[in-house]
Amino acid sequence: MNKSELIESLAAKKTLSFKKAEEVVNAVFASMTEALLSGDRIEIRGFGSFVVKEYEAYTGRNPKTGESISVKAKKLPFFKVGKELKEKVSG
Repeated sequence: MNKSELIESLAAKKTLSFKKAEEVVNAVFASMTEALLSGDRIEIRGFGSFVVKEYEAYTGRNPKTGESISVKAKKLPFFKVGKELKEKVSG
């Protein structure tokens, strides 16, 4: 499911206009993005949690040439699935 399909599904299930459903989805995503940017953790019970993981710089290797390269430190969003969702998906 992509973002457009999510908006269409929300509009159909809650009898909202497409425009209103799009505003709701965009507002939720914007709030989640702001929270992650400020270093907060997002936890949605029964679904999962989002956190930002920090990775330190390291020396890697270019697989094509074998040359050593330095990889900069970075922060990446990480999703951990919740127990209830995991059980529903696995049956």
